[in-house]
Amino acid sequence: MKVVYFSFTGNVRRFIARSGFENTLEITNDNCAEVRIDEPYILVTSTIGFGEVPDVVQTFLRHNGTMIRGVVGSGNRNWGQNFAKASDTISKDYMVPLLMKFEVQGTKKDVEEFKDKVGHFYEDNERKAI
Repeated sequence: MKVVYFSFTGNVRRFIARSGFENTLEITNDNCAEVRIDEPYILVTSTIGFGEVPDVVQTFLRHNGTMIRGVVGSGNRNWGQNFAKASDTISKDYMVPLLMKFEVQGTKKDVEEFKDKVGHFYEDNERKAI
């Protein structure tokens, strides 16, 4: 499964690097409007402001929203109920599961959970029997 991510401060980028996944794409201001994804993917995003979806991610999703299969959110718990809220919004708007949230660049346990959830995720949203 492809992992597409947006990293506002570099924390998500570090998290993705620690996961070891190779089939990844970082969306940026420079590529968000041009890149097209023709395979299912999991989106990992940070949250900006008071729980908003970053503009870069909104632009990307306008062109690639049909292939999203799940979302993961990054944030800071200091924001209370707005912690990683962009992932809640995307999950609702695109009717995909919110797989998990992690704080800042995530813990080792968060990385392992992410690897498990993405590694066992099927395009039809079924999980492998363990």
